[in-house]
Amino acid sequence: MRRAISGAIALLLSACTVSSAPPSETPTVLVSPSGSAVAATAAPSPMPTATPRPDPPVAAADADALALQMVSAERAIRDPGVTGADLAWFGHLQQLTYRRLAATPELRDTVLAAVPADLKAAATANADATADLRATVVPGPDLPTTWRIVEPAPMDDLARYYREAEAEFGVPWSYLAAIHLVETRMGRIRGTSTAGAQGPMQFIPATWARYGEGDINSDRDSIRAAARYLHANGAPGNMANALFRYNQSQRYVRAVTAYAEVMRAEPDAYRGYYQWQVYYLTTRGDILLAVGFGR
Repeated sequence: MRRAISGAIALLLSACTVSSAPPSETPTVLVSPSGSAVAATAAPSPMPTATPRPDPPVAAADADALALQMVSAERAIRDPGVTGADLAWFGHLQQLTYRRLAATPELRDTVLAAVPADLKAAATANADATADLRATVVPGPDLPTTWRIVEPAPMDDLARYYREAEAEFGVPWSYLAAIHLVETRMGRIRGTSTAGAQGPMQFIPATWARYGEGDINSDRDSIRAAARYLHANGAPGNMANALFRYNQSQRYVRAVTAYAEVMRAEPDAYRGYYQWQVYYLTTRGDILLAVGFGR
């Protein structure tokens, strides 16, 4: 569609992975809108609780505790009674557990072996997708200078846009959601990538001119254009080819497919992915870019 792996993927990878430094030594760093950095050092509770929680959550460093966190987060996401701030917290914790696993692959088999059978397929898919995306990124020393981090559109609105595009073009909604997740964390990233891609679904202007209608920065218009582009390149019959044309990396294809198939099998998984935050992997470690960054 436009580039190899874009800057948005670098972010996404961070969002799906963990720091390259040993987890017990290097904390996640939160960058506030003012540019100040705060290290997160507290350990989160592995089970839903009404007591105050560290914000952001912190993934455990050992296999047993990490597996408990992973399972509690996956259970919470599937529980319709978990909503609002609780859902946001557990979705973020879910993200961080897979980031940790990608950063410490020696823990992978032990952690996944501890996951119950009903969650194992989703957990394995998330772990593999995170690892694939992490492998595409070379950490640099600097934060992005062309990004702004904003609140995403409401979860139900985005779900409606995916479904509308599916009805019009036949592309499964879960694949549109997975691309949105990978490219800009459901529209949280605003700005131009290093390859010149723009908007929540990351189109270069020439591709947008052919397949887009309306505003490239509109979630709805961009999702619809992505569905049109994928359909023109073989979706839904040949999703692998369509995804490769969207971004010419087999790791990208595998990762998007993994997230999409988790949501296709369990639509409630979307509730968790929607909560995933914007991380940027640097030579200093993982940087969490808060809403307001870049303004």
